[in-house]
Amino acid sequence: MPSEELVRGVLYLSLTVVGVPGNASIILAFLLLFYQENRLLPADAIVLHLACVNLLVMVRCLLETLASFSLANIFGDLGCKSVIFVYRTSRSLSIWITFLLSAYQCLSITPPGSRWASVRTLLARYLGFVFLFLWVLNTCMTSAAILFSFGTKNESSPIIHGINVQFCFVNFPSKLSKEANGIAQVVRDVVPMALMTLGSLILLVFLYKHSHQVKGLRSSSGGGGGAEQRAAKVVVALVSLYVVLYGVDNGLWVYTLTEKPAHEKDTSLTNM
Repeated sequence: MPSEELVRGVLYLSLTVVGVPGNASIILAFLLLFYQENRLLPADAIVLHLACVNLLVMVRCLLETLASFSLANIFGDLGCKSVIFVYRTSRSLSIWITFLLSAYQCLSITPPGSRWASVRTLLARYLGFVFLFLWVLNTCMTSAAILFSFGTKNESSPIIHGINVQFCFVNFPSKLSKEANGIAQVVRDVVPMALMTLGSLILLVFLYKHSHQVKGLRSSSGGGGGAEQRAAKVVVALVSLYVVLYGVDNGLWVYTLTEKPAHEKDTSLTNM
């Protein structure tokens, strides 16, 4: 086994070992909570949905691990189309649902009776429709790319406007279609990340301005206010991690788009 493929397999194995049990335990915990209380708070429902989507992202990691160590290989034409579709859709959904969690947490610190508090109530009431809209949006934006995915390279027709994703190839019919697809993916990821960053800044400003009041509330009653502040800090940390990791990922994608195509070599890409 080549050293590069071995390193790739070990990295995907590490992601699988950590990601699958972690997200599965979160899903199990919230399902148990729902069974006991027969309801979930909106924030809990968002986290549960996020864990389910992240578990779908792990499907690619698991299959890449098996293929890297030659344990199994499903990356034929149908397998590549399925893996790319599921991975791209769940990846973008993970970003959008994290933004949704950030937005809901921002709304949770608004004063009762304000206009933004009403928005929070509406969001909680129609949360199911928000999930449905995000699924439809991201599925539609992913469906075009799988039309050009295949599992084996045809040597007689070299990949000129395409990308090599290790076990699969994505060959676009023209440079314009490749760049248009790439720009659409970047915009789809950058918009929620920018909004997440803005939401995190709002939370940080709020925490800074009310730090003394929060200390007073905690010392006197230790009520729900302190819990909301802790939840806000957790969300800020989560959003910061997402922005950094996915920002680097999208930076590599933009670099691939702006790189001059090489007719002799396939364009490599880390972000399907």
